[in-house]
Amino acid sequence: MSERVTRRVVVTGLGLITPLGSGVDKAWKALCDGKSGVVRITRFDPVGHACQIAGEVTDFDPACFIEKKDIKKMDTFIHFAVGASQMAVDDAGLKVTKENADRVGVYIGAGIGGLPGIEHYHSILQQKGPDRVSPFFIPMVIINLASGQVAIRLGARGPNSCAVTACATGNNCIGDAFRIIQRGEADVMLAGGTEAALTPLCVAGFAAA
Repeated sequence: MSERVTRRVVVTGLGLITPLGSGVDKAWKALCDGKSGVVRITRFDPVGHACQIAGEVTDFDPACFIEKKDIKKMDTFIHFAVGASQMAVDDAGLKVTKENADRVGVYIGAGIGGLPGIEHYHSILQQKGPDRVSPFFIPMVIINLASGQVAIRLGARGPNSCAVTACATGNNCIGDAFRIIQRGEADVMLAGGTEAALTPLCVAGFAAA
């Protein structure tokens, strides 16, 4: 049996979209300054909910990263994944080319995924019927399309997957991506977690626990 080869793995770029701010520098400064990203919910009217506060992302514009015609084809959690990934790529100075594309992979997960889209299209289904549900509904909300959209937009053709492990998802994805590089299956992995499940149903569900 050949001796196992262990490859060293390092972090070369970071990207953050958080309630404390979008971008590593902004979010880190707010954290160090002791600021809180938790506010009264503004994404919907929380009157009647047992919990009326949440960490909201308020300074992110998907149009900075995604073509206008494509924004409505993705749920918000995918917007966040695309934006944070591009920040990390820029931070690392990574250039995906035809020569290295097969060695660049993506491993981004979510605990819940496209719940805003699910709620929205359930309402359309009930009010207007099945013919009014968008053909983009399924690829808009399924969790693995966070990794998929990032890979498509970057041209990354290496390993592509996701983990779905509730609040541990981001760390889980980073750990899995680490092992993919360590095993020699890829040279570069974009890894992390994304979530945008701030909806009436989600808040009610968590508050009921």
